Parts: sequence; C-alpha cells; structure tokens
Amino acid sequence: MHSSAVHHNRLAPGAGATSAVAGLFMYECDCDAPGVVIPRPEIQIVVRFGPSARSALDVHAFGARQSVHRKLIRSGQRAVTARLQLGAPDAVLGVPASAMAGRVVGLEDLWGEAATRRLCARLADAPDLVGAAAILEGAIAERLTTAKGRHAGAQLALAAADRLASASVNAVAVDLGVSERHLRRVFRETVGVSPKAFAKLTRFHRALRAARTDAQVNWAGIAAAVGYYDQAHLIAEFRTIAGVTPRALLGELRAAPSVG
Repeated sequence: MHSSAVHHNRLAPGAGATSAVAGLFMYECDCDAPGVVIPRPEIQIVVRFGPSARSALDVHAFGARQSVHRKLIRSGQRAVTARLQLGAPDAVLGVPASAMAGRVVGLEDLWGEAATRRLCARLADAPDLVGAAAILEGAIAERLTTAKGRHAGAQLALAAADRLASASVNAVAVDLGVSERHLRRVFRETVGVSPKAFAKLTRFHRALRAARTDAQVNWAGIAAAVGYYDQAHLIAEFRTIAGVTPRALLGELRAAPSVG
C-alpha cells in the first residue's frame, strides 16, 4: 500500500468541548487499503461516510477491545471518530461500559431512532470531515446536559486507572481503601475491561508509542521503561494482543496506518 492511500488526522476537541471527549480523529481512503485497528479500553463513536456505510452514512459505538483487528478499508471511505473519556459511556450512551465490551452497536440502539436520525441529517449536511467532527462532538455534549454527575463507582475506577500501570490490582485496592473484589467489579462495569486487562493495554500502548517514535528501536529498553518484567514479557503480551511479534506489528503499522 502506498503511504498516501489513507489520510489519518487527529483533531483537538473544541475549546468549549465536553470533557466526555478524549480525542477526535478522521481518516479518508483514496483506494482499497489494509487497516489495523488497535485495541483500546475507551469506547469510541464512529461516523462512516462512503461505500461501507448503510445508506452512505452510519454511526456506531465500539466497545472496549482487547486484541488487534485487521480490516480492508474501501476506496472512498471516510470516517470521524470520537474517543470517549473513561467513565463517560454511562452518561453519553445510557449504558455502562461493561454492556459494550467487545461489541459494535448501532447508535440508534443506544440513542433511539429519532435522535440518531436527527444527528445523521446534520452530519449529511456537514461541509467536510472537520465539520462532521464538530457536529458529533456537539451531539455528545448535548447528551450530557441531562445526565447526572459522575457516580462514586466511576470516580473509584478512574482513580484506579491512574495507578494500575505501575502497581498490582491488590496494591491499588489497598491504596484506595476498598476490597480487591469490589474494585474489580466496579472497574469492569465502568471501564468495560478488568483491571488486569486495562493494565495490559496501557503497557501495550506505551510500548507501541515509544517504538513508533524511536528510529532505533530498543525493545529491551522499552520493556523496562513502560512496566514489563523484561523483553520476553513484552513479546508475550504483544503476541496475545496483536497475534504477532512487536517487530512484525511495527512493520504492519508502517505499511498500513492504524484506524482505531
């Protein structure tokens, strides 16, 4: 694939944007091309324009994923993605993150037919992807106007998420003054994956980010820097998540951009 086949960009959330949106992304595909969807614990709302979408435009929510997914992106495909903050899905989608884990759900099944139809009509009139991103972000903000404040369980899960990359689940539970069982239950409901799976994905992303910004990749050094026991531990977790070695995945991403 030529590097120009897929154009992928990140947009900064608007200055007045809701805190529910962690990031906005868009991509356009000039010709059929392979894509690599990197797993994330955050739920994403994706608007698709083009031949793969129903009626040339559709909107889906993607739940937390724990493994790499490879797909063919069709020529003419365009998309806008809003990545939600951890803890936001309950307010934005009306269901806990645990109900979305590993699933792809049409937005009409979460927001209802009428609300989704209104959003799609506005998106269809957007002048470009930047405009579509602003419309999607605004619709997410509107959902929060009637939502209640973040509950104690979400606050606990978010506090745990900040600690899990560098501490065991038991140590985090002790630090937060709750039982390990309670923490596991609340975390899965709020985030959509277990604390252990979240820590694994966090290490994976940190390692991948370090490797993609380093011309001379030192996997042993990366393993030590981001929380793996050693390089063998890093390789084993990459194989579990991506199905290939770290070096092989890096090669894939240099040839086919990530779209998730």
